[in-house]
Amino acid sequence: MPFEAGNYDVIVIGAGHAGSEASLAAARMGAKTLMITINLDMIAYMPCNPSIGGPAKGIVVREIDALGGEMGRNIDKTYIQMRMLNTGKGPAVRALRAQADKFAYQHEMKKTMENEPNLTMAQGMVEKLIIEDGVCTGVVTQTGAQYRSKTVVITTGTFLRGEIILGELKYSSGPNNQQPSIKLSEHLEELGLDLVRFKTGTPPRVHSDTIDYSKTEIQPGDDVPRAFSYETTKYITDQLPCWLTYTNEKTHELIDQNLHRSPMFSGMIKGTGPRYCPSIEDKVVRFNDKPRHQIFLEPEGRHTQEVYVQGLSTSLPEDVQHKLLRSIPALENAKMMRPGYAIEYDAVVPTQLWPTLETKKIKNLYTAGQINGTSGYEEAAGQGLMAGINAGRRALGKEEVILSRSDAYIGVMIDDLVTKGTSEPYRLLTSRAEYRLLLRHDNADLRLTGIGRELGLISDERYDSFLAKKAAIEAETKRLRNTIIKPSQQVQELIRSLGGSELKDGIRASDFIKRTEISYEHIKSLIPPETQLDPEVEEQVEIQIKYEGYIEKSLQQVDRLKKMEDKKIPENIDYDAITGIATEARHNLKTVRPLSIAQASRISGVNPADISILLVYIEQGRVARISNQ
Repeated sequence: MPFEAGNYDVIVIGAGHAGSEASLAAARMGAKTLMITINLDMIAYMPCNPSIGGPAKGIVVREIDALGGEMGRNIDKTYIQMRMLNTGKGPAVRALRAQADKFAYQHEMKKTMENEPNLTMAQGMVEKLIIEDGVCTGVVTQTGAQYRSKTVVITTGTFLRGEIILGELKYSSGPNNQQPSIKLSEHLEELGLDLVRFKTGTPPRVHSDTIDYSKTEIQPGDDVPRAFSYETTKYITDQLPCWLTYTNEKTHELIDQNLHRSPMFSGMIKGTGPRYCPSIEDKVVRFNDKPRHQIFLEPEGRHTQEVYVQGLSTSLPEDVQHKLLRSIPALENAKMMRPGYAIEYDAVVPTQLWPTLETKKIKNLYTAGQINGTSGYEEAAGQGLMAGINAGRRALGKEEVILSRSDAYIGVMIDDLVTKGTSEPYRLLTSRAEYRLLLRHDNADLRLTGIGRELGLISDERYDSFLAKKAAIEAETKRLRNTIIKPSQQVQELIRSLGGSELKDGIRASDFIKRTEISYEHIKSLIPPETQLDPEVEEQVEIQIKYEGYIEKSLQQVDRLKKMEDKKIPENIDYDAITGIATEARHNLKTVRPLSIAQASRISGVNPADISILLVYIEQGRVARISNQ
């Protein structure tokens, strides 16, 4: 029998990377929060790659941290290896990547959540939402427990009608043989939400003692201490290496010989998979000119012998997987502990969401993470943080927050999802951001800490430290702009040693550092600062001055975009009453219901001519509006 189980401001369904961030954010802002999940032992679990970060994704983790989220702090406490990627390239594409101790990561996140005073955690299967007059006011579990709330956030990951596929075998399951969520998926369809079927996969795991590491290339972590969180002061020094090997002709022959048994090619898999993270059979078919593919052997933790075979994601039958492993150098005698598999699941078509991640059909209902069609822990956590913030603020009667494309990669991702939708599991890439020189790994705190502070997610101590860092950057930048470097013998010898052209006259230090061959370290050797500066301050000074011209151009583009963002479109506009707009554009505008001219211009099928007509109608006040029903 149904029974009343409690009243809350915010309820979060699910406790993966999106659910963890959503729950903590809402609770820390002062909203009485309930997080309910199928299995409390699976909080922040990593069913696939045991890592955090990477290109674009690592910047998202820094943004989460700058806003007051938890992922950065949590991985800094539990990693087994940390590396900065793309160090030979410009600052816009540098990103941290950490190999995680997956078990320590989930245990540490669970402990953090258990110790959050405003957060209640419960194990249960949510099967229905309570909807009253088009507003979500709570949830109902399998046992009949009815929890009431002002807002609800769904972060169910790949559990919605999940099905695991392994060769000819297909069965109902969430990731890693967890219980799937079936009735909630059916209920969402009953409520009128459009769902799409997506697919992802995972590779086999092997026992470390059965790997011949002498046939691999070692991949160590960085010697330089690094961290995702701006709060981290203690660094893990006993890092574990990863190892690199490759597939070969024999591996590829085995795959070709068994394609008829692959669910990817037999038609058993119906869902769309991620283009940027293909299975090994997909890679061999699509890139049949390549003689080999990289395989990274990644430890899953300090206290387990399981090794993740990165690059060998597959849903081929188990007997074929054994043969594939034995064909790869270093894995000839490897014992497989878990086979790889594919998983299909339901996702919500994300164009049904406002930029706040609230659903358009049902008020006070938010969705975040893989349910919105994304792939990856970082993408999920970024959405979870924003959904938790907005659900919490709505519950507390405060204005919601939308990050723009020039604010953060998180803003780029959410705008892409709600404006353009996605036909496959969405993955963040640096190429998706038109302002990537502004959205760097190194300046996430300068971009977002102020917002986190206003939300109540940044402590006084941390904010004071942030202000001190800003002041130090400004002071050193001013010093370099006001200091002249003269063409002394020391200076000319330095320039010659670096292959540059000698100075003819004195030059401002700020102009000198813009030379390709000159770094801040060279400037320091010529004109040392009065006090020793933090390395992050030095890094900011160098980047901001050296790339000043490019940054200024990007900021001008942002200003132009802001003018379009400021041109709001009435929420109840009647696009059918506007003559001249193309049929496809009209349909897509009605589907997305953009909030601004800028957002409308990014919708697929909406061309400049349609935008011009829309602008004229809005500015002349001639737009008919749908009457309130």
